[in-house]
Amino acid sequence: MKRIIAIVRPEKMEQVKEALFAVEVKGMTISQVYGCGNQHGWKEYYRGTEVLLNTVPKVKFEIVAADARVEDIVNAILASAQTGEVGDGKIFISPVEDVIRIRTEERGDEAI
Repeated sequence: MKRIIAIVRPEKMEQVKEALFAVEVKGMTISQVYGCGNQHGWKEYYRGTEVLLNTVPKVKFEIVAADARVEDIVNAILASAQTGEVGDGKIFISPVEDVIRIRTEERGDEAI
């Protein structure tokens, strides 16, 4: 099993969500987050005072999937989130040791 975390532009949230449903992702967690990448922010003026904005709003998708499903999920995210501009986001993939469905106590792939 793998955990897939995708950080994407807020305006791409619905497109990514629909793309994930299209490849039959059964569950996901979606969070509004703030962060920065290589751009490290920019300067703006608020009421005449210079303010350094070093975080931007993003949307984080978290999905746990069987190993065989990872490439389909990643490709769906890439196809729906990519604009080709700086700030498109990142996808992180890491192993998951175990999953337990609390209601039924099922474990592993059956619990996903």
